[in-house]
Amino acid sequence: MTPLRAGVIGVGHLGQHHARLYASLPGAELVGVTDQSIERAQTIAERHGARVFTTVDELLAHVDIVSVAVPTSGHYAVAKACLQAGKHLLVEKPIAVTPGEAQELVQLAKQRGCCLQVGHSERFNPVMALMRPHIGKPVFIECHRLSSFSERGTDVDVVLDLMIHDLDLILSLNPGPVEEVRAAGVAVLSSSIDIANARIQFQSGCVANLTSSRVSTNKMRRLRLFQRDNYVSIDFQSRQGMICRRNAKAGERPTVEVSHVQGGDEEPLKLQLESFLHAITTGTRPVVSGDDGAAAVGVAHQVLHAMAAFASLHEEGGSGVKG
Repeated sequence: MTPLRAGVIGVGHLGQHHARLYASLPGAELVGVTDQSIERAQTIAERHGARVFTTVDELLAHVDIVSVAVPTSGHYAVAKACLQAGKHLLVEKPIAVTPGEAQELVQLAKQRGCCLQVGHSERFNPVMALMRPHIGKPVFIECHRLSSFSERGTDVDVVLDLMIHDLDLILSLNPGPVEEVRAAGVAVLSSSIDIANARIQFQSGCVANLTSSRVSTNKMRRLRLFQRDNYVSIDFQSRQGMICRRNAKAGERPTVEVSHVQGGDEEPLKLQLESFLHAITTGTRPVVSGDDGAAAVGVAHQVLHAMAAFASLHEEGGSGVKG
């Protein structure tokens, strides 16, 4: 099978790795890259034997598939240009800044017959594949995603920058429609929210509590799920998982049986790009579809609205919020 001609738009922190992997995957051929920094584009292109294109339109004329890894504020405009040109597209998370933009991209992809995948790479963390069979219908979910401060990503708030990962993971577990959102956040080192906490209650009765920070001294990426028959803990950094089950034998006091799993060292981004290529060549739904990406952005904005209402009430001396 002829390799798909690939291009990467934005070859900074993440995009350079998209380029590296496309150059190595058997189902793809890295044709070219483009970036707002010509020097950076030249460095990456020379490293992988690809061309530098000075504009997005020039790149699109020579490729079949595209990865978009520009800053979040530019996702919508660049992704729209790619889809209008009829290119299969993988856009880094979040798919767009607003729900309206996200839905427009999803509809455009469907109209043009393009595969649209969103780069929620945590879904491809090897430990998640091992732990997913142990997840049924969680009653309570707790997420912590903490990182140190970096200027990268501050064109949006921490909800769209970091919490969006966990919102996507939670929605992938099919908890049902959102019933209520309560949230609070504060700006610390940037002009937008840097630390946020959200409590999301779903109509199914499941409750999720999420904390995200990009101004922490310690890094953490952890998901814990409490179910009627077990408790599951997932550490995405160490790729370790723990399952605690109730072990009740007739006539004996119930005990807790604990088992551990260790995810492999496969690169999540490589697995993600392989799944993207597979979805294109087989015509199947991507693991993280455009609809999935749009759903995560929708709930992220419910969090942001609840956060704004909370801040408004407290400025007025109120005490509580319902979003």
